[in-house]
Amino acid sequence: MLSVNDLSIAYQTTQILSEFDLSLATGDIFALTGDSGSGKSSALRFIAGLDEVQSGRVILDGKQLSNNGVHNIAPELREIGMVFQDYALFPHMNIKKNIAFGIHYLSNNKRKARVEELLLMIGLEGIEKKYPHQLSGGEQQRVALACALAPSPKLLLLDEPFSSLDKNLQEQLVLQVRDILKKTNVTSILVTHDKQEATIFADKVGVIENKQLTIN
Repeated sequence: MLSVNDLSIAYQTTQILSEFDLSLATGDIFALTGDSGSGKSSALRFIAGLDEVQSGRVILDGKQLSNNGVHNIAPELREIGMVFQDYALFPHMNIKKNIAFGIHYLSNNKRKARVEELLLMIGLEGIEKKYPHQLSGGEQQRVALACALAPSPKLLLLDEPFSSLDKNLQEQLVLQVRDILKKTNVTSILVTHDKQEATIFADKVGVIENKQLTIN
């Protein structure tokens, strides 16, 4: 499903990552850990098509997205969803409209059905008319997940989505999100500095250390 080969990242004269290779099958949940500044989020941003790098190739579902560090396909055309630490929800839209925003191309009936399906999946059915500021941090993160899953992406990238939550809520949400991803069978990569979180969440865990990726 996903193949990343020979990814190397440097900032000015400082080498961050070298010869990073990763291969994931459909439905795999992978966690990427490492110290601050190790290149975890940079690797994610390259896969998403947001940053160019020294070298690297990305193939998703047989389609070459990037080669030699240069992107062949724009980020919005990659069929990749992203979940961020800050949720990235529209404050002026209610839950329903936030989820529907990324699937505006569907017919009204299909869009409505997809939103209802996702609300049920994340356990927020019945409060779809609330706005982000009326939700808890955990609820906002579940809405962000639904937004990312709405277009049925082939790959989901999660950049430290649980780090701003308190510990009890964090542990609960990690298990809930893992369960949702297993049900939808979406190939996923989580970036986190928390090794315990990575172990609970993922099928495979990779650690970046000394510019190299090691998969446990």
